[in-house]
Amino acid sequence: MSAQDTIRQTVEANDVVLFMKGTKTMPQCGFSSRVAGVLNFMGIEYADVNVLADAEIRQGIKDFSDWPTIPQLYVKGEFVGGCDIITEMTLSGELDQLFEAKGVAYDKDAAEKIREANA
Repeated sequence: MSAQDTIRQTVEANDVVLFMKGTKTMPQCGFSSRVAGVLNFMGIEYADVNVLADAEIRQGIKDFSDWPTIPQLYVKGEFVGGCDIITEMTLSGELDQLFEAKGVAYDKDAAEKIREANA
């Protein structure tokens, strides 16, 4: 199976997927840590894919999304963005709206606490 096939299968099989450096319990870069931290704090169930474990996946995800950086968040098969976009969406409430629209369970109080802490 090619890296593209593996990526496509992962994105289709999971409601929320984070392609990141490291894992959700042990991120290995600040940007991955920030996005995983938001998802973890909000109680989102998600699959984490450590791109450092496979060079083909690391390059393949950039080609798959036509996005040059990692981390990359997918929700219900749709590419949402990287660290800056997820941070902005979290603070504006757009990420909450996306999760609600896509039927992804999350902790609304935790999302509010993130915004309060960054106001």
